[in-house]
Amino acid sequence: MTLQLNDPDLLRQQAYVDGQWVDADSGATFPVIDPATGEAIAHVPRMGAAETRRAIEGAERARTAWAGLLAKERARLLRDLADAMLANADDLGTIMTAEQGKPFAEAKAEVAYAASFFEWFGEEAKRVYGETIPAPMPERRIVVLRQPIGVTVGITPWNFPSAMPTRKAAPALAVGCPMVLKPAEQTPLSALAVAVLAERVGIPAGVFSIVTGDAEDAPLIGGEMTSNPIVRKLSFTGSTEVGKLLMEQCSRTVKKVSLELGGNAPFLVFDDADLDDVIAAINVAKYRNAGQTCISANRVLVQDGIHDAFVERMVDLSRTVNVAPGFDPAATIGPLIDEPALAKVARHVEDARARGGEVLVGGGVHEQHGRTFFLPTVITGADMSWQMSNEETFGPVTAVHRFASEAEAVRTANDTPFGLAAYLFTRDHARIWRVGEALDYGMISINTGFISAAEAPFGGVKESGIGREGSHHGIEDFLEMKYLAWAGIRDAG
Repeated sequence: MTLQLNDPDLLRQQAYVDGQWVDADSGATFPVIDPATGEAIAHVPRMGAAETRRAIEGAERARTAWAGLLAKERARLLRDLADAMLANADDLGTIMTAEQGKPFAEAKAEVAYAASFFEWFGEEAKRVYGETIPAPMPERRIVVLRQPIGVTVGITPWNFPSAMPTRKAAPALAVGCPMVLKPAEQTPLSALAVAVLAERVGIPAGVFSIVTGDAEDAPLIGGEMTSNPIVRKLSFTGSTEVGKLLMEQCSRTVKKVSLELGGNAPFLVFDDADLDDVIAAINVAKYRNAGQTCISANRVLVQDGIHDAFVERMVDLSRTVNVAPGFDPAATIGPLIDEPALAKVARHVEDARARGGEVLVGGGVHEQHGRTFFLPTVITGADMSWQMSNEETFGPVTAVHRFASEAEAVRTANDTPFGLAAYLFTRDHARIWRVGEALDYGMISINTGFISAAEAPFGGVKESGIGREGSHHGIEDFLEMKYLAWAGIRDAG
């Protein structure tokens, strides 16, 4: 497959290690597959522990000089990088649609979102403040500094191949920490394109490296990242299962970790909700990226009085969604990422059928496109015994639960080990406070399906993770606190 790019140099088939574009030591590569067609877009290096170690050592060599730059100098470089991403949005969007499948317009929107992290955190770098604390003795002074933690590593998923790398790299680079990043094997090309632009705007060698590897290589790359004593911080987005393993491995050298893990987002609709707002929101919260987001509405809980009207409108919406390859200008949603993803969605739908669920629309593979294109699906009669009530479906399937009371809705919503995002629709402000405080989730989206922004703290509670990405809170995870105790400050007289 040949991509038509304004700047073909943005499509790289080598990894970026310590300022050099390199192959794997073994020379081995693996294909990057277009999920819409099954064709190979490119072949990138299959790296392992040795290449990862060299990237980490390069980051350590670059660390002191990068941290020593004035905050405003790092801010300027990150702003230049954000501008470069926006200037190349068409090409970056093309690369993303080819490797991930999402519609081109949605891919370009992600590029803008991804660039916003470099802009935001570059500015926040100039606001890393220390403290002075009143001392307990007259000749003492207490000063607190916040300094970069050191070399950091990031591991990102395939569903947002530009935004996830930048959401991790931006705060690290902003405060003076180099980062070595491993993108998902399904979508490495977007991260490599960002590295091309980082090199062009003058980010020094070693400050931002990209190591690539196939699924079989991931344990080798991850094992080096978690065991290498040079690394002081790991940031990971992915499954709870893998996050727990990485956290355990990092404990052996007491690394700091940020984990954004699995979700099981409830979407609560109360009788007094504005149905137009609800449908507009669920179009985003359910069908964006074909439902392949960690904050996708996974359990749709609708109160008795509005249930039937909601289901009718949801079926109508689902019939208007255009499933097509991402480069089709009319595409609303594209393919699922691969055949295992399709198999999981199909398994969830069949389980729902077997447990008495009624499939009102969709329920299978798109007849025309086939392969990994799944039809928007609405199923009623859902309860907590279903597989899709307990696992992330990661597909365009809406399972509708019916509830009677506020207490029942909260109880069902919280009946999960996960706690990333929840959605709440009501015009009762008192209920917003009550339910918003009662939901065990890190983020509550109220009367909207749009929750993500560089300015906001993104993250979950319980088994959905540790730490926050975005906002000024997101920069704290890349800083260490240092306390200076001064003595001998006596009265001059």
